[in-house]
Amino acid sequence: MLVRFLSSETGEILMFAEAARPLLQAIGKATTARGTFIQAEMADAARRLSEAVKRADAPPPVDDEIDEKTGKKKEPVVAISQRAWPLIDMLERSSKGGAKANIVWEAAADF
Repeated sequence: MLVRFLSSETGEILMFAEAARPLLQAIGKATTARGTFIQAEMADAARRLSEAVKRADAPPPVDDEIDEKTGKKKEPVVAISQRAWPLIDMLERSSKGGAKANIVWEAAADF
């Protein structure tokens, strides 16, 4: 399932619910089908997400590892920092908008 983040100040971000869930949870938001960030909470949300990224362990490199079950080369692991930076950027840039700045997310269902 896709989650669509829309900002009144920037563009949009699409990500899979499996990637969006830990990011929103790190900020303290519920993973509901619809949600919002108001301007007053964006800077703190960006800071909290940045801190979560710093606490996360970097995944081990898997560039040359072979999957024992399939015999094929393993796909590289995408770190939380790679998933989080677009949302952190959106939060930071939108937080500098006016009092009516907002970010909403939409998904087909709770995730």
